[in-house]
Order: sequence, then C-alpha cells, then structure tokens
Amino acid sequence: MYQHIKENLGGIQNRIAAACERAGRSPDKIVLVAVSKTHPEEAVKAAVEAGITNIGESRVQEAVSKIESLGGIAKWHMVGHLQTNKAKKAVQLFDMIQSVDSLKLAVEIDRRTEQIGKRIECLIEINSSGEEAKSGVSPDEALDLIDEVMNLENIALKGLMTIGPWTEDERPIREAFRETKELFSRGRKAAGESFSILSMGMTDDFEIAIEEGSNMVRIGTAIFEPREKS
Repeated sequence: MYQHIKENLGGIQNRIAAACERAGRSPDKIVLVAVSKTHPEEAVKAAVEAGITNIGESRVQEAVSKIESLGGIAKWHMVGHLQTNKAKKAVQLFDMIQSVDSLKLAVEIDRRTEQIGKRIECLIEINSSGEEAKSGVSPDEALDLIDEVMNLENIALKGLMTIGPWTEDERPIREAFRETKELFSRGRKAAGESFSILSMGMTDDFEIAIEEGSNMVRIGTAIFEPREKS
C-alpha cells in the first residue's frame, strides 16, 4: 500500500545528490525530515522502513497519537507554528522544535522543559519572505533573539529555519535563502559550533535551498504524496 513512499524517497535522494553536486557539497551533509502531516501512522512506519530517521509534524494535536503510538522510531520535529499554550505538550512529544519565533515562546518552552527535567533542541524560525501570513521573527530581530534564547538553560539552540516565499519566481526564493544563510553564519559566530543546522527547503524549493546552503530539508508531499480526500 505504501510502496510509493520508498520509490518517491529514492527519487528525492537522487535530486538531493544532484543539487549537492551542482553546489559542490556532499549529500551526506543533508538531513532529510519527512513531514507526515495528515498521513497515518502506517505511512510513517513505511517511511522509517525505507530509511527515514527524522519525521516532521505541523500540529501538536495531530502528532499526539502518532508519537505516543510509534514512540522513538525516529527523531520527531515540530515544524509548524507553535502556540504558547501548546508548548507544554510539545516539549513532551518532540525531540526538536523548529519553529521558535518569539522570546515569549522560547521562555515558555524553557519553563516547560525544566518542569519535566528535559533539555530540548530548538531552531529559530526566520520570516525571510516578509509575508504576513507566515510565522517567524523578522531578519532584523533575529540576532537579538538568538542571543536571548542562548541564555535559556533548557533549550539547546541548534540553528535557524525558514520557509521560502510562495512563488514560482526563483529569484526571491534564492534571496530569502541567502539572507537566512547570512544570518545563520552570523549567529554561529556568536553561538559556536553547536549552532549547526540551517533548515531550509520543502517539496517545491529544496533543491534551491541546498544550492544556497541548507543542510536540512523538510519534505512532505514529494515523499508521501497528497492525501486522498474522503
């Protein structure tokens, strides 16, 4: 039933390798997060059996049953917008939160992780496109937020995440990714080598993201395919 996942994954890996070759990079340095939102537990298991080790979810309430049922079969990433009132459950479920977009949220994550004796990996989300519909801190405020989050004891700040502009025009996509890459480089100077993840690129733009320096891509539809409507 889920044979297409393995086949799709092979195609994605070939495209990652080709993008790396164009950029003079090694495919081994690219982490693939398979985003399984709206897809059932069986699809997640099929992806893991095909070699996926990182699974992304966009909504806490949808992730609960999957993570509580499947457990540690993969590293679980929260990749969608996280409301402050969902932080308590999120830190219980996920291994990494990629969508920290404010100091208020970071402080709440820090507080909730302390309560359960956990330290959680986080990325700061940058709104590199400037689109109002998107979450993320503005590029102008990013470095200040990096400094503030670095001081929180129960968060391991690992890098940055961004979502490219919703457009078919390659130029603004590259500009957004380049700006985020520059912020990442500046953040790493302040935070050190542990600040090592640049999560950019999804199904429609992951090859551009890799060419612009991404070392983590978040791909859903190209792996799982659109979910059939009932």
